[in-house]
Amino acid sequence: MNLENLIFSVDNRIATLTFNRPKALNALNQALLEEFSTVIDEVEKNQDIRVLILTGAGEKAFVAGADISELAKMNPLLAKKFATKGQKLFSRLESLPIPVIAAVNGFALGGGTEVSLACDFIYASEKAVFGLPEITLGIIPGFGGTQRLARLIGTNMAKELIFTGRTIPAKDAEVYGIVNKVCAPESLMEEVLKTAKAIAAKGSVSIRAAKESISCGKDVDLETGCRFEADAFALCMASKDAAEGTSAFLEKRKAIFTGTFAD
Repeated sequence: MNLENLIFSVDNRIATLTFNRPKALNALNQALLEEFSTVIDEVEKNQDIRVLILTGAGEKAFVAGADISELAKMNPLLAKKFATKGQKLFSRLESLPIPVIAAVNGFALGGGTEVSLACDFIYASEKAVFGLPEITLGIIPGFGGTQRLARLIGTNMAKELIFTGRTIPAKDAEVYGIVNKVCAPESLMEEVLKTAKAIAAKGSVSIRAAKESISCGKDVDLETGCRFEADAFALCMASKDAAEGTSAFLEKRKAIFTGTFAD
């Protein structure tokens, strides 16, 4: 892949995507979004990838929002296309069958908060700052922020943050339930990789089944969600990982998962 605005690498089944426009605080522009789509294509195709990590280049920003210089030139039609493009892209990110972790190392404003909300969970540096300040520009979040934030922290708190455009430090984001863990800046990636490696060592069939069960069940009633879970549980039992995991437990040894189904 020929990438100018992103850095993408895979090491030991863990992929890392780095937003790489540090001079623009990694702001999301059209070119970056096109490259982002290409990277998601690659992640979808590569069955060896078990976990995807998103982070930002430089010390100041994860993603400081959309590129305002592009936004300022948009008419309503172009704005609609831009929002729809971002929404579809972040939905693809959210729908990846593998776990996606946001390692937020600095400003995550506007589109930065929105892309982190589309990940499965967030680890943040003590220097990280979150917020959806679009209201201060006379617009609103357009990449799913009004929807995902309200679903995550509740309607009333989401309304307050969006209506005021207020930004919050990582510790407050942790209290609100946006962030799973706050780390010292120098240890952020170490902590993220530790968790990513723990996930990558598990059976990929069961990890994918767990993610799908949670995703499918979150917006339905409990009974329907439990039916999803039962189907996914049964599918796991068709995998070699299930046979290996149960055998390893009974034999008191470490399981070696391959992520494959029985012949």
